[in-house]
Amino acid sequence: MPLYVKDDEVLELARELQALIGASSKTEAVRTALRNEIDRQRHVLPVAERLARSRQLAAEIGTPDPDFDFKAFRAALWDEA
Repeated sequence: MPLYVKDDEVLELARELQALIGASSKTEAVRTALRNEIDRQRHVLPVAERLARSRQLAAEIGTPDPDFDFKAFRAALWDEA
């Protein structure tokens, strides 16, 4: 089934992509763009999966010490006793 594009901006984008990638036709340029976008979308991880490593590292570090004296810690780093 043919795909007819009736949007001037889309046609211009197809022409621009055709020129940039050296495609033999606008159809080939659109095919390439669609394949690339489908591939990109398949490799996008959901936010929960992207954050899983951060959550794992935070769990390994543990909960913060409520009695930690950051001012004293910083002074010790700079030898500001």
